[in-house]
Amino acid sequence: MKPTQSFTAVTLAAVLLAASAAAHAADAPPVAPVRPVTDTYFGTPVVDNYRYMENLKDPEVQSWMKAQADYTRKVLDAIPGLAALAQRIDALTGNDLHRGDFRRRGERIFYQVREPGANLPKLAYRDGVNGEEHILVDPAKLAKDSAHHSALDWYSPSWDGRYVAYGISEGGSENSVLHVIDTQSGSDTAEVIDRAGDDVVSWRNDNRSFFYLRYPKPGPDTPLAKSKYNAVTYLHVLGQNPNGEGDEAVFGRGVSAKLEVAEGQATYVLLSPDSPYAVAVVNHNMDDNPNIFYVARLDQIHGADTPWQKFAETADGVTDVHLHGDRLYLLSEKGASRFQILSLPAAHPDLAHADVVVPEGPNVIDAFVLANDAMYVGERAGASFQLKRVSFDGKESQDIALPFGGTVASLTTDPREPGVMFNLQGWVKAPREFTYDPKSNAATDTGLIPPAKSESADVEAHDEFAISYDGTRIPVSIIAQKGVKRDGSHPTVVFGYGSYGVSIDPAYRPAWQAWLAQGGIIAVSHMRGGGEYGDAWHRAGQKLWKINTLLDFNASAQYMIDQHYTQSKYLAANSASAGGFVMGGAMEINPGLFRVVMDDVGLSDALRFETEPNGPPNVPEMGSSSDEAGFHALYGMSAYTHIHDGTPYPAIIFTTGANDPRVSSWHMLKMAARMQAATSSGRPVLLRIDYDAGHGFGSSVSQYANLLADEWAFALWQMGEPGFQPKH
Repeated sequence: MKPTQSFTAVTLAAVLLAASAAAHAADAPPVAPVRPVTDTYFGTPVVDNYRYMENLKDPEVQSWMKAQADYTRKVLDAIPGLAALAQRIDALTGNDLHRGDFRRRGERIFYQVREPGANLPKLAYRDGVNGEEHILVDPAKLAKDSAHHSALDWYSPSWDGRYVAYGISEGGSENSVLHVIDTQSGSDTAEVIDRAGDDVVSWRNDNRSFFYLRYPKPGPDTPLAKSKYNAVTYLHVLGQNPNGEGDEAVFGRGVSAKLEVAEGQATYVLLSPDSPYAVAVVNHNMDDNPNIFYVARLDQIHGADTPWQKFAETADGVTDVHLHGDRLYLLSEKGASRFQILSLPAAHPDLAHADVVVPEGPNVIDAFVLANDAMYVGERAGASFQLKRVSFDGKESQDIALPFGGTVASLTTDPREPGVMFNLQGWVKAPREFTYDPKSNAATDTGLIPPAKSESADVEAHDEFAISYDGTRIPVSIIAQKGVKRDGSHPTVVFGYGSYGVSIDPAYRPAWQAWLAQGGIIAVSHMRGGGEYGDAWHRAGQKLWKINTLLDFNASAQYMIDQHYTQSKYLAANSASAGGFVMGGAMEINPGLFRVVMDDVGLSDALRFETEPNGPPNVPEMGSSSDEAGFHALYGMSAYTHIHDGTPYPAIIFTTGANDPRVSSWHMLKMAARMQAATSSGRPVLLRIDYDAGHGFGSSVSQYANLLADEWAFALWQMGEPGFQPKH
């Protein structure tokens, strides 16, 4: 068709308009249309200007995301010190040999290993501590192309060590597909079972069958909020039903008309090779908070007819259960804020008559495991840890001497063998893997984790205490170069989390040295909502009390100023996931307190969280907008709800992974759009999107290094550090 004059004119006008928009995009992020939606909760109207962004499949939303990501990339790439900082972080995180996530099966030890220079960990095993290392699964070889990566999500070896069930997912999605590898042949079996995310695989003693959880297959009418919910436990036999279809369901909601199972994210079964019983768990959020527990004899598990007997409701405060012979051992917080360990017979499990084998003490019981000789109990006393060996009846207890002070974690036993393996590390001490032998009564270094080249004698850590608004003392861990001067000159990142009773324990993060090398300081706030002081500390930062978490964090930041470590103009806030509430408080309670806020995969629009796949499982922690008390709790903690136009907010970088299964990326999209429209400070508000990532689980070394480099270069630019100022 020959174009008419008017067509040509319109086309030329469109080209000029596009060119103008492109020129504008170079100087400012793309503006999102405002389309208000008003919801009224118990008489309170709440306006949402960007509700339409929750449809991530909308081409308009996808186009805006891409434009935001491109703009952010251009801004960050213009920072002079970025490339060198990324290289330094990559070297610090990638040049050491890492091993972890150990499992014992007799003399055979399974683990994940990442060699120097490798981007992802591999699954490996060896026979004995000094045995030859055998690589079983290398996720790097499973990627479909260079733009996407696969990751190992979880693994579970059979009791004889021959077979290993493992989960693989793509792009940080955590949508695991279950496979099984035969260590004798080094090849996978025929098993390929999808919808196996979050899996807990429990092998039976025949070493040819296992229980596993599987999420229901969503249909066209399945709401997002129910798309990853009510996972059912199945029994699988190797070689039968290789795709899982036809496997017999043994536990879960809707499995048996005779048994009413509560709603929750998933159910699973726990076994021990020395016990004739099985424990079934209804875990509302796949976490370590109180759940619902059942028990049955293994030889009586027959699909829907299994006679499961409930022995603990959520209100009973049981957070963990282990089997030993014909007895159950329980970790309980009911009536014991710092936890206690109970024991009762599996045949007649009556909690009211349970034996208290480890009573609540001055320390918080962090974890416990069972070997064939005793229980091994990890305890937290503030920032220090202890490891104890306790007899099964609780009458004998001894402290295990630790080679150095630090975090005791990842207690690992084979229930058929004596002793325990454990990880020990600190803020400035790289992790080492130790084994305790009850015969020698000594913990020795296995050598499985070699000394880290990145350890520096020039870095030190110590704890101080900030005072929150109500007089509560908040521990603050301070990591800095030795002899740091309190002259107010130091770029400082304050990090905190404060949800689910999760403690931010001392852990070695070599990448932090790149920040410290800039004269910087890392401060970790141990706010209420975490588990540092037990269940009461957790509950004091939950639901209607969530404001305590936010104010504790800001008090920790103010403390760093008051003690002359830094000033507001050098101060940055950082958190992730449920820490998005904390970042909301950092931005909004006192917008002048921080110069920079770095909000990673942040849960921000609390009132809309229930509409996404991971929302319903989080109701016990956060509350529900369907009841008035829950609404007020969610409204109070919602960062998105409390952004106000014309406020001089700090410089902000929001980061998200396009495949995030835990906190949908629309949280960060909506926050960026709203904050860009509202701020009057003139400071940048950026949205960084990784299209090959999710919530951070399964991300590669290079992804982690690049994220840190982007955020820290952005922060140092905004703090005025000379080597990070773009040329204009």
